[in-house]
Amino acid sequence: MTSLTLFTPAGVLLKAAPLRLAAKRLSAMGFSVTIDEAALAKLQRFGGSDDVRLAALHRIAAEAPSIAMASRGGYGLTRLLDRLDWKKLARSVERGTRWVGYSDMTALQMGLLAHTGASTWCGPLAADDFGREQLDEVTPDCFAEAMSGELEAIGFRTEAGFDGLQAKGVLWGGNLTVLLSLLGTPHWPQVKGGILFIEDVNEHPYRVERMLLQLHQAGVLARQKAVVLGAVSDWKRSPMDRGYDLKATLAHIRSVTRTPVLTGLPFGHVPTKVTMPLGRPVTLLVEGRDALVGWSHAH
Repeated sequence: MTSLTLFTPAGVLLKAAPLRLAAKRLSAMGFSVTIDEAALAKLQRFGGSDDVRLAALHRIAAEAPSIAMASRGGYGLTRLLDRLDWKKLARSVERGTRWVGYSDMTALQMGLLAHTGASTWCGPLAADDFGREQLDEVTPDCFAEAMSGELEAIGFRTEAGFDGLQAKGVLWGGNLTVLLSLLGTPHWPQVKGGILFIEDVNEHPYRVERMLLQLHQAGVLARQKAVVLGAVSDWKRSPMDRGYDLKATLAHIRSVTRTPVLTGLPFGHVPTKVTMPLGRPVTLLVEGRDALVGWSHAH
């Protein structure tokens, strides 16, 4: 059986029940599930002290399970970036460990890419996805196929205007807010000619625009083959908006960069999400409004 360890690298898990449910569901899918000894640790808003969470990451890297899935995101990994043993984490990847998650896990995933070039997987979280009351069919099926090596591509519907687009490059990115916090630090991956994907939650479109403009003004967008936008969810409209929304944000960003900016990727802080490799070459193809992101099985 494929070994899978659940751990808490960032925000606190207030209740054990979602993690237990996630372990039960993942076990039913055929995984040999272990819950890390510190997964339910608590300190303020964190899943244990910095030392506890750092030790958990290094412990799991040494054990090198087939899959290491974060329980949830939140905030906390940024505190650990300067102390992480990146080589130890990279060795676990070489031994076959697939680090899976999103949200705050973006910090670890992009830091690992920046320091070692090692690949990870952008995919579901244990408690936040497998531990929710209603679990859709796409998320677990896509995750299982990705982990077994059966999944070679994910498809989605995008906006009109990109028919015939073909681009090859390293897939990277994640949560936009977390990603941007790495810019200018040693933990920022210097990816050129890549496919940048982003998602976010609780961020008004004007804040998303400001962050994208920072990436543009820093020269990041111009160095990419394409940008693919997932869900920007749970933001609240303001009386000040007067018609300004995410569509207006994208229109402005597209007016200042030649890099294609696509929408529709089924990923983010939403119930339905795909699983994709980060730090590996992918091919982006668009036919009509049908977009496809594909990759090889090479690890």
